[in-house]
Amino acid sequence: MDFKNAKELLHLCEEAGSSISDIMLKREIELGEISEIEALARMEKAFHIMRDSARTPVKTPVKSMGGLIGGEARKLSEHQAAGKGLCGPILEKAITYAMAVLETNSSMGLIVAAPTAGSAGIVPGLMLAFQEIYGFSDEQMIKVLFNAGAVGYLAMRNATVAGAVGGCQAEVGVASAMAASAAVELMGGTPGQCLDAASTVLMNMLGLVCDPVGGLVEYPCQNRNAAGVANSLIAAEMTLAGIPQRIPLDEMIQVMYTVGKRIPAELRETAMGGCATAPSVCGGCNGCG
Repeated sequence: MDFKNAKELLHLCEEAGSSISDIMLKREIELGEISEIEALARMEKAFHIMRDSARTPVKTPVKSMGGLIGGEARKLSEHQAAGKGLCGPILEKAITYAMAVLETNSSMGLIVAAPTAGSAGIVPGLMLAFQEIYGFSDEQMIKVLFNAGAVGYLAMRNATVAGAVGGCQAEVGVASAMAASAAVELMGGTPGQCLDAASTVLMNMLGLVCDPVGGLVEYPCQNRNAAGVANSLIAAEMTLAGIPQRIPLDEMIQVMYTVGKRIPAELRETAMGGCATAPSVCGGCNGCG
């Protein structure tokens, strides 16, 4: 079960007639030398942390350590409750929860790095939105997180998920690919469609730079998590509609990695370029003083 790339993963799924979640769960059991009960219990703990980190700021907003964000999720929730939302129920909930997780993270709360702290809102944001709209059980959500984990693992093994190495495309991009793949599985898509959706996300977010103001994981990170869930949903919709992805995930991961290494150093988490140098926002950052 120790697949090294998406091609091997897809082969295992086809050979066993299993989902990506099933294969990834078996991998965790075999390589971790744990029981299925233990593996599921660990993922259940992660899911509960994700849910708490996404819901708490909606009820009780907290200002971030750097002072750049805080209260955005509550504003979105109230906007939607007033019937003024533009994006439809799934995306409205997803962007609210995604932004909320970044508020939790930036105020020293507990989050699940999925795959990083700066991109931690995307997977829980989309998954919780799907659960609330479609009524999926906790057990279904916990299981499908193994699908998301498989995509994250492939990116980490064959490229990077670090903004300092590959830009924000490696953080928010990979997180969005993870969420898209999991969403497709939830909606009855095949393993091949899951990986196609992940590839589509990486293609659409190729070249995204990492330029945190003050070097803090707050701004524009929070907004990009919201954009990430939108990209995830778009890719899942396209894939389930039968629109083909002509670039396999393995190739797209390599493309992303190559592009990331060519992004200038000042646009790879150094806070020396991009939004990090905009005077208007630098003045309001506690971390810049």
